[in-house]
Amino acid sequence: MNSLIEENYLKTLFNLSERSGEVNVNELSRHLELKMPTVTSMMKKLALKKLVHYESYKPIRLTEKGKREAAFIIRKHRLTEMFLVQKMGFGWEFVHEIAEQVEHVQSPEFFEKMDELLGFPKIDPHGSPIPDKNGKIEWRSYRKLSDCKAGETVVLAAVINTSAEFLKFLNSRELKLGVKLKVKSIESFDHTMVVCYSKRNGETLSNTVCERLLVEN
Repeated sequence: MNSLIEENYLKTLFNLSERSGEVNVNELSRHLELKMPTVTSMMKKLALKKLVHYESYKPIRLTEKGKREAAFIIRKHRLTEMFLVQKMGFGWEFVHEIAEQVEHVQSPEFFEKMDELLGFPKIDPHGSPIPDKNGKIEWRSYRKLSDCKAGETVVLAAVINTSAEFLKFLNSRELKLGVKLKVKSIESFDHTMVVCYSKRNGETLSNTVCERLLVEN
C-alpha cells in the first residue's frame, strides 16, 4: 500500500505526463513546490516499488504498474467530485478540495458502489474522463474555444482549469458544461471573443478564458 504522499506524487506524474509520457524532475519539483533533493529521493523510492522508471538526469516515466495505480487514484477523485455534485448538491467549484481527501480511502468496494449509484459516469463535473475500475481511460477529442473561428457553433464539454476562482467566474457568466456557444466575433489584436449562448447575446471572453474552455461540435 502506498502512502498519501506517494499517491499524490503518482497522480501528479500521471497528469503532467499526459501528453509526452514523461516528466522532467525540475518540472515535477516546480509543480509540487518542493526542493529537488526531496523529489529525487521520492523518485528513487517509487522506482524501488517499480512504479516509475528513474535515472539521474533523465525524464521520469511511470511504469505500467505506476500508471494503473495513478489511474485508480484519479478514478476515486473524479467519482467523488461527481458524487458531491450529483448526489449532494455541491457546486462544481467546491468539490476538488473534498475529493483530494476522499481519494486516499482504501476501499475499492466503496468506490464501486459510488460508481453504481451515479450510473457509471464517463466524465467528472469538469468534463475530465473517469478511469474505469481497470484503470483504463476513454480519452475524448476536444479543442480549445480559442481555436474556433467566427461563425462556429460548439458545445462546452470540459474545462482545463478547475480552480475555485475560475469556476466561480464561469458561474457568474452562466457558463456550464453542455452550453451551446456561437462565436460571434474575434478581436484580431488580443483574440478576445464575443460569444452568444442561452439568453446572452454578446458575452465577451478574454483569450485567457477561451484557452481554458474545451469544446466539441
